[in-house]
Amino acid sequence: MRLGQETRTTNNQEYERTQFQRDYDRIIFSSPFRRLQNKTQVFPLPGSIFVHNRLTHSLEVSSVGRSLGNILSGQLKGMGEYRENLYIGEIGNIIGAASLAHDLGNPAFGHSGEKAVSQYFLEHEETYQPLVTTQQWTDITNFEGNANSLRILTHDFHGRPESQFALTYSTIAALIKYPCSSLAAGDKAKIYKKKYGFFESEENTFLKIATQLDMLKMENEPLAYYRHPLSFLVEAADDICYNIIDIEDAHRLKILSMDQVYQLLLPLLGDDRDKTMLRMEKLLDDNDKVSLLRAKAINVLVSKCAHAFWDNHDAILNGTLNSDLKSCLDESTRKQMEFIEEESKKLIYNYKSVIEKEIAGYQIIAGLLEEFIPAMLGTGKSKHYNEKLIKLIPIQFTPDSGDSYSKIMSVLDYISGMTDLYAVELFRKIKGIAFPEFN
Repeated sequence: MRLGQETRTTNNQEYERTQFQRDYDRIIFSSPFRRLQNKTQVFPLPGSIFVHNRLTHSLEVSSVGRSLGNILSGQLKGMGEYRENLYIGEIGNIIGAASLAHDLGNPAFGHSGEKAVSQYFLEHEETYQPLVTTQQWTDITNFEGNANSLRILTHDFHGRPESQFALTYSTIAALIKYPCSSLAAGDKAKIYKKKYGFFESEENTFLKIATQLDMLKMENEPLAYYRHPLSFLVEAADDICYNIIDIEDAHRLKILSMDQVYQLLLPLLGDDRDKTMLRMEKLLDDNDKVSLLRAKAINVLVSKCAHAFWDNHDAILNGTLNSDLKSCLDESTRKQMEFIEEESKKLIYNYKSVIEKEIAGYQIIAGLLEEFIPAMLGTGKSKHYNEKLIKLIPIQFTPDSGDSYSKIMSVLDYISGMTDLYAVELFRKIKGIAFPEFN
């Protein structure tokens, strides 16, 4: 069943794409997905050395997610009770599509962009809090890219095709890593560490999906649910990719030496370590050696995460697994992954150019908000200035209604969808730093 097209009948012919393959195609051909090519993953967008951006990261997460799903599918097919279920073979496609969309809601400049949105409203609490409800205030002062992904995929933007994505319920549910509201995340759903999966504007959409798929509700909390089982595999695919591939990028940028890469990745290989070292000795280029190590490490983690899911599937299905799959790995692998995270934070995420990018991004997002939010709410520099500034916002981001929350969300839709370069250029123009070209 597709969200927004519940009454439409499907007529799949033999050899046609399945409904879940259609989900993948709808995402990959969409404008929000294409814009990921100009959004930072970790390092500033490349010059002569190419590093990952949000688009290449999403493609790789999708590939890893599909592999995890196919392993689970194979395990289920081996059980007699599932053998005749036609949808079992589609698990890889569902996870692949959800993984492809997992970063659609992240603003320019990554987590720094998220924090800039939240901090802007916190710094103007006296101005904006009286205009919205408690739930709405929590949404915008804890802006969450995961919730924004759901909004992009399900919201009917002004003048755009109704139910533009119309993804299947299963793909959307697999995407929702934190199935709770922003208020519940800070109270009842503490296992999600204050992260949440939907804004108030998408509350009814989420509840519709949760009800249709019989997702388990947390006790005494109407807006907090336990995860859809497949979301654990989407999360694992993301964890595997960013932990391992950031190391490869850091080596290409000469942030990490070969010895440091060996220290981080070789312990993951276990019994395959010596054989891999022999293969690397035949390679002349260090980049090729790191690529081989990266591939081997991902392969090991895919296998181990798939087994962790299988070993914990009862707890996953009944909502009692209160951790991610990475925490369920064998002790040696889990400790090495923790070591990778610690070293990455120290050596990669606090590297000078990364920090400079985050600081610049923070200032740019905050600068755009301080212009567009007051203009949209009619409290800007002047009526004339407000009207001119609003004309820069594409018509698709017209507020759904005249209330302050809808107006704020329309600006956040516009700014969070910007690429890094577009945000920089617009910031420079509206601040008078650069003069716009006429064309």
